Amino acid sequence: MPLSDPFTLFAIDDAASGRIALGVEYLGSNYRGWQAQHTGVPSIQPLVEKALQKIALEPITVHCAGRTDAEVHACCQVVHFDTAVARPSRAWVLGTNNNLPPDIRIRWSQPVVDNFHARHSALARRYRYVIYNSSVPFAQMHDQLTWHTKPLDADKMHQAAQLLVGEKDFSAFRSVRCQSSTPWRHLHFIRVYRRGQLIVIDIQANAFLHHMVRNIAGALMDVGEGQRPVEWLTELLEAKQRAVAGITAPAEGLYLVAAHYPERFNLPLEPLGPHFMHLLADEHLDDPYPEFLPEWYRSDLTRSQQKITSLQKDAD
Repeated sequence: MPLSDPFTLFAIDDAASGRIALGVEYLGSNYRGWQAQHTGVPSIQPLVEKALQKIALEPITVHCAGRTDAEVHACCQVVHFDTAVARPSRAWVLGTNNNLPPDIRIRWSQPVVDNFHARHSALARRYRYVIYNSSVPFAQMHDQLTWHTKPLDADKMHQAAQLLVGEKDFSAFRSVRCQSSTPWRHLHFIRVYRRGQLIVIDIQANAFLHHMVRNIAGALMDVGEGQRPVEWLTELLEAKQRAVAGITAPAEGLYLVAAHYPERFNLPLEPLGPHFMHLLADEHLDDPYPEFLPEWYRSDLTRSQQKITSLQKDAD
C-alpha cells in the first residue's frame, strides 16, 4: 500500500459505526505517558477519549498498539474503539482534533473489521531513538532529542546492536517494574546511523519490554563513547541482570514510529518519523555557508541615507 497523500481530502460520505481505527500523533513532553492514570495526572488516552466522545455523543474507550511511557513521543500510535453511531472519517479526524490540545493530533481514521485489535493484531512495533551529539544542547528541541555531550562512534554502536538481533532473553534490558510474563522478545532489526550531529537508533521487534529501547540505547551510548567494547552487549544478554547493563537513556529522544499489521486490514501508511527528519529530506540548507560573497557587500545604491543626503545637497 502506498504512503498516504497529505493533501487527500477526508471523505464526508463514508459514515460508519462499529469498530474504528485511528492513527494518533503526539508530543509526549507534557504527559505522564499514554495510559489513563490517577485523576490530575496528565496522560494522553483520556484526552483522546474525551475528544472522541464529543463527536460520538457517547462514552468511548480506546485501545492502543503500545503504551508509551512518560515524555515519550509517537508519530503513529494506532488505536481502535467501538461506537454505535455512524460518523464520517472527516468528523473522526478534523472534529476530534478541534477538541484536542495542539500536541496531540489524529492523523487518519478508518473503519475496520470487528476482529481487528490495535494491540493484539499488531505484528511488530518500531521505534526510533534520536540523540543530539554535541557539547552544547539545543534550546528549541530540548524535549524532543536526547543530548549526549561526548563524541559517539555510530559505527561501533551499530556493530554492537547487531548482537541483539533475533529471539533472545532481554532480561538485562528490562525494567524492574516490567509486568510482562516473559523476558523473551524477537528483535527483527536494529540500525544505528549518524546524520550530521544526530545519531538515530532504529529498532523493530514483535513487542518490547518496559524501558527496553531506552535501556538498549543507554548501553549503546556506553559503547559509542568508548567506555565498553562492542562485545559487551553479548555479555549483558548472558548475564540477564538489569543492574549491570548501564543507564536507562532519557525519554525525550524516543519515538514510536510505526505499528505493523497484516495487509488484510489495509490500514493507511504514514511516513516514518520523527517528522523533523524527513520534512526537509535531501535538502542542503547550509550551502553556501559560511562564505560571504564579495558582491553581497553594500554598494552606494544600498546606502540609502547617504544617497538621499547627497541628492539634497545637489538640489540646494
